[in-house]
Amino acid sequence: MTGATEIAPDAACFLPRVGLQELISQLTGDGFSVIGPKIDQGAIVYDEINSVDELPRGWTDRQEPGQYRLERRDDDAYFGYVVGPHSWKRYLFPPLATVATADRTDDGWTLSTPAEPTPRYAFLGVRACEIAAMKIQDRVFTGGAYVDPIYQRRREAAFIVAVNCTMAAPTCFCTSMNTGPKCESGFDLALTELADGFVIEAGSDSGRELLARLPVTSVTDEQLGRADDARQQAVDQIQRSLDTDGIRDLLLGNLEHPQWEDVAKRCLSCTNCTMVCPTCFCSTVTEVSDLTGDHVERQRQWDSCFNIDFSYMNGGIVRDDVRSRFRQWLTHKLASWHDQFDSSGCVGCGRCITWCPPGIDLTEEVAAIRKNPGATGSVAVGTGTAPEGSA
Repeated sequence: MTGATEIAPDAACFLPRVGLQELISQLTGDGFSVIGPKIDQGAIVYDEINSVDELPRGWTDRQEPGQYRLERRDDDAYFGYVVGPHSWKRYLFPPLATVATADRTDDGWTLSTPAEPTPRYAFLGVRACEIAAMKIQDRVFTGGAYVDPIYQRRREAAFIVAVNCTMAAPTCFCTSMNTGPKCESGFDLALTELADGFVIEAGSDSGRELLARLPVTSVTDEQLGRADDARQQAVDQIQRSLDTDGIRDLLLGNLEHPQWEDVAKRCLSCTNCTMVCPTCFCSTVTEVSDLTGDHVERQRQWDSCFNIDFSYMNGGIVRDDVRSRFRQWLTHKLASWHDQFDSSGCVGCGRCITWCPPGIDLTEEVAAIRKNPGATGSVAVGTGTAPEGSA
């Protein structure tokens, strides 16, 4: 299908609402599995879709510390929500992967690396904070001397259709991390949803090629103005903030601050924060044998620094209490991550706040330490008590 109007390669265009299905169909026709938002078990998650009818049209999410609920909107917006418990990490860095196999033969053991085909994903609905998270994981998995081949192949094969945020949740703080809410780069196509369609722009050669096949028209100044207003609405709704000035030295210089003990009384060490985080990358490797003992698979699966066995080494547990495990997570995420990867490990998506059962808020915990650095007494700041019916 050819665009209705000749459009300059780098110009923004307008895609009518009926054209969204054409976008999905074109991606599917190009051999991509389109992964987008859909409702499942009371949450907006990411899964394979084939039709706009599977999108959460007319639904939004209400988020607070420890609380997530879906509610009906007063319009039919396709992307009128923030972020749910899933991140695109699960498709680029799968929760379970076989990294090697060993088979017993008459001549001994034969070792091999699985040669599975690389899935071609088209991600629909990627937010700015999630693009920032992908860039962070690019540095983790491909930026050093040792490259993760599974991640690299999946990342290189992925097509990114971003959607600019037009609303924010009370748990969002992307503006503090300079990661949103507007998508600036890292996408093939980017959409801003309006009532009658989408302002759409291309960010790569692949995006421009696809854009030429969509039923787009020239965008008007009025439509561009409405798109700017819609994106500004998300900025205006952001309530949370995280002061990142000198945060590395602040946290690493207060490793014995009483706030760590205070939060340990509330933290369940349940790993929810690390499972929903779009940048956490901890994993463990196990050997799984079949019943005959002739075939063994080396499987990598997600793990968490909140699991007590994660720090087992040299015959003992290094971090044997909740205090030390929470401290490890927060100081790595916001402080020593800079030493490892030259960036923060946080993108301000707020998932860890929403999906923490007792509603622990990392922005409050940092603020408590900043308010009283070097403290040695007991403090009671950031109680993080979750409301009734919490996540």
